[in-house]
Amino acid sequence: MKKLAIFDLDGTLLNTISDLGSACNYALEKMGYMKHPISAYNYMVGNGVRRLLERAHPDADAAVVDGLLGYFREYYDVHCTDTTEPYPGIPELLAELTERGVAVAVATNKYQSAASKIISHFFPDTPFVTVLGQSDERPTKPDPSIIFEVLSQHPMPKAQVMMIGDSAIDMETARRACVESIGVTWGFRPVSELRKACAVHVVSSPSEILKFLDDPF
Repeated sequence: MKKLAIFDLDGTLLNTISDLGSACNYALEKMGYMKHPISAYNYMVGNGVRRLLERAHPDADAAVVDGLLGYFREYYDVHCTDTTEPYPGIPELLAELTERGVAVAVATNKYQSAASKIISHFFPDTPFVTVLGQSDERPTKPDPSIIFEVLSQHPMPKAQVMMIGDSAIDMETARRACVESIGVTWGFRPVSELRKACAVHVVSSPSEILKFLDDPF
């Protein structure tokens, strides 16, 4: 039986795309660059803020990206919960997992302070065993180091662990960490991406995740 569920954040637990896109557009506008439609950011997010900004302005050198990053954080640190909201069924899923004795954790490429703030704001009653965001001390997903850090803080046989996310990045992270992957279709990326990334399971509603708790892996 699964005893630990590790969740991606953006596009999995929470629909954050509008606030992320607004922060990116704020940064671009501040530095005199062209903004993008919010919908365009679905394919730019997933590898951390710096990579997001590099995709938003591909011609930017490192110094420009540093400037964009400063403006991004200036905006996002204040407005990261403005339009963000949990996906339908997520609060109920987290409550049910907790009720069944399944530990829950977050492993995200979002920078740590924003990840902690958002999780505590939207899920104040969920006893996450850890919330890990981007850190200069480890590579970003799909490197599996973040999963290993979760497991170092909350030791668990890998057969009892599942990783839930909305992108190929999450599926590859799970594969490299040798834990079961569940791809969700309500996030930012299409089902085809999840299947191409060899998701072990693909679900279209949070409640479907519960049926895999007894799944051997």
